[in-house]
Amino acid sequence: MSKQQFMQQPWSNWMKGNGPEADIVISTRLRIARNLRHHPFPMLATDSQAEEVLNKVIDASQSSAMTQLGQFESIRMDDLSALEKRVLVEKHLISPNLAEESRKGAVLLNQDESISIMVNEEDHIRIQVLLSGCQLKEAWETGTKIDDIFEKQLNYAFDEKRGYLTSCPTNVGTGIRASVMLHLPALVMTQQISRILQAINQVGLVVRGLYGEGSEALGNLFQLSNQVTLGMSEGEILSNLYGVANQIIEQERVARRYLEEHSRMAVEDRIYRSYGILKFARTVETKEAAQRLSDVRLGVDLGLIPDVSPLVLNEMLVLSQPGFLQQNAGQKLSPEQRDERRARLIRERLA
Repeated sequence: MSKQQFMQQPWSNWMKGNGPEADIVISTRLRIARNLRHHPFPMLATDSQAEEVLNKVIDASQSSAMTQLGQFESIRMDDLSALEKRVLVEKHLISPNLAEESRKGAVLLNQDESISIMVNEEDHIRIQVLLSGCQLKEAWETGTKIDDIFEKQLNYAFDEKRGYLTSCPTNVGTGIRASVMLHLPALVMTQQISRILQAINQVGLVVRGLYGEGSEALGNLFQLSNQVTLGMSEGEILSNLYGVANQIIEQERVARRYLEEHSRMAVEDRIYRSYGILKFARTVETKEAAQRLSDVRLGVDLGLIPDVSPLVLNEMLVLSQPGFLQQNAGQKLSPEQRDERRARLIRERLA
């Protein structure tokens, strides 16, 4: 797949909507941070040093063992416009940090975009696996397979006491961050979400918004991830996250049943109002689109709107973002033009 195809298609593997618990868990992400021994971390590296790291990682990605996982396309940040970088961020294929601050950064993408390997981000290597639904075990199996392949060819920065060394102390140890993106409209509507978020912080986990640290929880979407990487094994980290995620999933299901039993008319009215607005509105702002899509997604999951696919709704998480709207239009758009184009694209998808 060419660079342009990655930019133009809204679909990624994680949007399928067919994984385990996919009515609540939109996607699973696993990220492994690694650095190369005897090379300055990216924030201290010169351009030539960063280029050397990039070439080593690209060479390692072209090994026969890696090709068994598929073909990878190398995309350098220097070759992308600001808008193209924003599109990759909106598709969750690169981090905002790689898009905005990276020197000699790049990303290696496989064809279905389930694997993205960021180079010269905060760390030399960020292996990322994105899957649909709740698939922590499967994401870890793929991620650690890539990690093992790289470790045979690249000399990792590793300390017997501290584990894998990273730019940020919070990633030292295993270097892994696992997360699940949860759609929790019922817990928000029943005003239970604040209590749950407070409890999560007490068990070594953290909740962030749609695009990770510092981002807003648009459309009732929350990213639940581990906060501790040192002093716990990979298995313990994943088991803890999986256990807490399952508890939240069950609480969301209970909240949905409560709404159906005690507030059915109000919930149906809210869902169908949002559905009607999205089907007929001529302008829709980003925040409103996210909230209305969340309502429609709840309607689909409750069986109230059977003719809309979860895949279409997941696609619109990307389609409705400012960067993708402008990339799709082939030009820079004013906020008003983006709102108009967003409404039109959503109308077309829902039709």
